Amino acid sequence: MENKVEKREQWTRKREYILAAAGNVVGLGNVWRFPYLCYKNGGGAFLVPYCFFALLCGVPLYLMETAIGTGYSYIVIQLYSRVYTIILAWALLYLIYCFRDPLPWATCNNPWNTDRCVDLTSLNSTQTHRGNQSVNWTSGNLTKSSVSEFWERGVLSMSGGIEELGEVQWEVLLCLLAVWVVCYFCVWKGVRSTGKVVYFTAVFPYVMLAILLVRGLTLPGAWQGVVYYLYPDPSRLADLQVWMEACAQVLFSYGVASGTHITLSSYNKVTNNCYRDSVWLCVLNSCTSLVSGFAVFSCLGFMAEKQGIPIEKVVTSGPGLAFIAFPQAVAMMPFSGLETLTSSMIDMFPGQMRRPWRREILLVVFSSFTFLLQITLTTQGGVYQFELIDYYGANGICVLFVSLVQCVAVGWAFGAERICDALEDMTGQRPGVFYTVCWRYVTPLICTVCFIGFFLDFQPLKTSDGSVYPNWAYNLGWAIAISSVVTIPIWAVSKIYFTEGSFRQRLLVLWRPVSDLVGPKTKEERSLNETEMKSLSAPFPDML
Repeated sequence: MENKVEKREQWTRKREYILAAAGNVVGLGNVWRFPYLCYKNGGGAFLVPYCFFALLCGVPLYLMETAIGTGYSYIVIQLYSRVYTIILAWALLYLIYCFRDPLPWATCNNPWNTDRCVDLTSLNSTQTHRGNQSVNWTSGNLTKSSVSEFWERGVLSMSGGIEELGEVQWEVLLCLLAVWVVCYFCVWKGVRSTGKVVYFTAVFPYVMLAILLVRGLTLPGAWQGVVYYLYPDPSRLADLQVWMEACAQVLFSYGVASGTHITLSSYNKVTNNCYRDSVWLCVLNSCTSLVSGFAVFSCLGFMAEKQGIPIEKVVTSGPGLAFIAFPQAVAMMPFSGLETLTSSMIDMFPGQMRRPWRREILLVVFSSFTFLLQITLTTQGGVYQFELIDYYGANGICVLFVSLVQCVAVGWAFGAERICDALEDMTGQRPGVFYTVCWRYVTPLICTVCFIGFFLDFQPLKTSDGSVYPNWAYNLGWAIAISSVVTIPIWAVSKIYFTEGSFRQRLLVLWRPVSDLVGPKTKEERSLNETEMKSLSAPFPDML
């Protein structure tokens, strides 16, 4: 029994896959990053390019990734995506603080508060209190809400920059440890454990989002935030950076170029209708992003009315936006990625890893090692490290490049019609001409334009207060971005080198689908393939 190689698992029920996929696409990209980018890029102006890219890039790529295999670039991107575990740690810490009365972010009487702190839950829109002191909002005083100070000074205790590491925030560190322990036990038995956990993890966020939405919309001043969210500023549409970040956000929130869709779909039966599932999950993703925007901006509208200032001046745009907006509403009232990394290692070495307790041991080692690396994120300068990895490592240029390459590989090398044939064989439903056109032309063209535009209108990362990072941090960021992209040319060169034949024959062999070259089993079919290879290579000059 110890030498028995276990078979690859499958979902016990279809709804377990739907819940897991929904929990994957509906997560940090919707509740945290989408409102943050809307706020940063002028509210409603951001929705126009977002919807454009969601239709022409997000949906086609999502369907593609539910039907094809994975690659090394996905694994590297997923490694960098583990940085988002720190957001779960912050969220857990907020959850713990919710059991205090009064809520620590609802008052200005805490050790971390300054003389600039104001309590938005008190009095009217022109006057509030800090303790026994009266503060006039319209007098021009530079003030900060109690919620903002709790986030920046209470939770993060932010240092002056990334070069100032500072002390470890022990409360955040313990929460990070708890998050990794929970993540481990959620995936340690594969889809057998994950399939049960998703009944809670996929549904509970919607319950909480609904509560926050209702509470936010009933706050005074909420309409001001909703108008800012929905009304676009046409001048912002001329800003190339707005379009670049909209494209990156679609790829990020849809989870493409990360391998998670491939992993979750691989546990389905061959006949599963991934075409139908993909369409509905994409609709769910975008709708959740839009609803999250209402929840955040209604809270920001309330804060703006209380402070008597424009909504764009309420808080600084940054990773903490949701942690500032959502707690204010409360005061007034990451499993799939880990599974992707684990399953990739097991599938690469099935003979060694599909044995009893090998998966559990692998997860213990990986989770422990990653936790130790992330201890620096719990320091006073940890939020700057987080912003650096978020900006360069897990989205943006690397995701654009990987998306472009897989479109070319599937749409042209494998063939858009061939993947449509395969999907029709598996599901009984053939994707429409819209997907064929997108896979071959529209999506790779958009990815190419955005990839080039990223460099033409490149804006270096800055902190939430507008300060620049040191040069060594920017160099490290570019090294992080290149590390996931460089795996593609390295793999291509190695495959060309180790393939037999002349250079043109190697290219022809590697460019064509494997099934065309190794599929024939009779002597006549092999001979036909050899003849076809010779005829195909005739027009090409010998490049050796």
